[in-house]
Amino acid sequence: MTDESTAQETYAPDPKFAEQANGTQEMYAAAEADPEEFWAQQARDRIAWSTDFDQTLDWSNAPFAKWFVGGELNVAHNCVDRHVEAGNGDRVAIHFEGDQGDTRTITYADLQKEVSKTANALASLGVAKGDRVAIYMPMIPETIFTMLACARLGAPHSVIFGGFAADALRTRINDADAKVVVTTDGQWRRGKPAPLKATVDAALAPKDGEADSPVETVLVVNRTGSDVEWVEGRDQWWSDLVDSQSEEHTAEPMDSEHPLFILYTSGTTGKPKGIFHTSGGYLTQCAYTNSVVHDVHPDTDVYWCTADVGWVTGHSYMVYGPLANGATQVVYEGTPDTPHQGRWWEIVQKYKVSVLYTAPTAIRTFMKWGDDIPAKYDLSSLRVLGSVGEPINPEAWRWYREHIGGGTAPIVDTWWQTETGAIMISPLPGVTELEPGSAQKPIPGISAEILDDEGQPLTDPEAVGYLVLTKPWPAMLRGIWGDEERYKETYWSRFGDKYYFAGDGAKYDDKGNIWLLGRVDDVMNVSGHRLSTAEIESALVSHPKVAEAAVVGAADETTGQAVCAFVILREDAKKEADEKGEGDDLVQELRNHVGQEIGPIAKPRQVMIVPELPKTRSGKIMRRLLKDVAENREVGDVTTLADDSVMNLIKDGMTADSKD
Repeated sequence: MTDESTAQETYAPDPKFAEQANGTQEMYAAAEADPEEFWAQQARDRIAWSTDFDQTLDWSNAPFAKWFVGGELNVAHNCVDRHVEAGNGDRVAIHFEGDQGDTRTITYADLQKEVSKTANALASLGVAKGDRVAIYMPMIPETIFTMLACARLGAPHSVIFGGFAADALRTRINDADAKVVVTTDGQWRRGKPAPLKATVDAALAPKDGEADSPVETVLVVNRTGSDVEWVEGRDQWWSDLVDSQSEEHTAEPMDSEHPLFILYTSGTTGKPKGIFHTSGGYLTQCAYTNSVVHDVHPDTDVYWCTADVGWVTGHSYMVYGPLANGATQVVYEGTPDTPHQGRWWEIVQKYKVSVLYTAPTAIRTFMKWGDDIPAKYDLSSLRVLGSVGEPINPEAWRWYREHIGGGTAPIVDTWWQTETGAIMISPLPGVTELEPGSAQKPIPGISAEILDDEGQPLTDPEAVGYLVLTKPWPAMLRGIWGDEERYKETYWSRFGDKYYFAGDGAKYDDKGNIWLLGRVDDVMNVSGHRLSTAEIESALVSHPKVAEAAVVGAADETTGQAVCAFVILREDAKKEADEKGEGDDLVQELRNHVGQEIGPIAKPRQVMIVPELPKTRSGKIMRRLLKDVAENREVGDVTTLADDSVMNLIKDGMTADSKD
């Protein structure tokens, strides 16, 4: 059965699930009738305010929003102390699983002590309200302690993904003017230690033509026992400073609009954009969406978001959302295939994980490894599955539901961005009739449309346009750190300041559901036809021999752009192709398959069968590198790849163009 024949299939909500669901159909009507009152209710129901707000939204200086004006709260108090005060100190906050098989169980009472000690340690270094702290750490509990300690002090944190190299780290530290860097000696990757502090040392070293680093202290957790260089007077061991601190610390109330964190994301100019979020609105929407989209019940669920804390998903749905709700969650340091390919399912079985939130890239990798691996484990505890990071193709959606969700778990395919701060478009489990491959509709409280090139709303199914958000939302970015004009130009100029332009292409289907088609630069123009890379990737993966695919548009003198596909075969198909020597025939078969699924215009000019795709450690496919290969350019920066040798394998295997 192909995607073409099943793309419009739907799955009705299970009535038994609906009885206990946190989301309801009535939420849509309430939010539509009075959006500001709806959000005010969410804020008061889900967040503890030391001072109540007197205005829900101030949009008088658009596009700079202020939410819950006049209100005061402390984010760390909401994520930790209030649960202890409510008598839930013995509830597990974090089940930690280390790469080396080490484990830690951290209750909310434990978390309160550790965050207080970390806050006292940072304060002893002179960190105060408004100071910035850079965090360059792996997925360990101390990373979360540090984030919450910063929130406790009102010191905005900038978590920098542990895969970034020294130059990228330097740029981010300097842009935020960070006073302290918190890091580790190293990090465990697939059972082996990899350096982190050495990268910090290189990032902070003097560089010709640049001002001295603003960093005064480097606080180092001993994670791998690796030897490190030491700068006396600047570097301090976590164990020496933090472990001896008092377990008592009073959280200071902050204004609702006080900055909580800066998170850097790629910019079209090459200079990273420091997206910053504030306290009250961000925490409200994270808590709300974790409750109604993931359907987390703190008393009974064990929740696991597999994202790296260095990205926004780790911020919103591993730290702030679930902890604000008092949830129990899993934090895993390692990779899905260490020490074996069933590691994730072993963890699900061990902790009886009930809500799993992960990326389509991971799901397609598991498909490639085979159905037999998850089948070895008891996954019956799973009752909600989530998808995040990119559109999930229908084939992967169905595999996820059948082989991981037991054929019954609802899947929430979520669309949102670093800039939006929290989930914006998604089904609500127990409420929404699910459609594989579609993020479906804005959640209650969110307003979105699809516009054409002239900025007019699209109504025709299948017509491709631009996704925009038409009303401010609580978790929205408040700007680009230190650059108001870039903020306005990047997000509010394409269709005027009435619309936030998300940068994504989208279309409606005949049910009015939204299908995300990737970044607009991933919407190719082939002979005047606009084609989505995501749609072609989905068609390729619907072929029974294909495990994963990535598509890019490459410059073409005849058509403007041409479709170039990079494909990973399923194991049995790869063996068959190798044994029979049918590589060229298979390439043609795949090209024809795309033509049948979408139309002749979408047939790839070239299909390259590759052993792996270039991915970051968080699983994101680096399509810009594939575009470099497709256009015969020198391959760009590969420092964030999990395995940079992949690009050599791809380049070495490039074949001549395959054309009809």
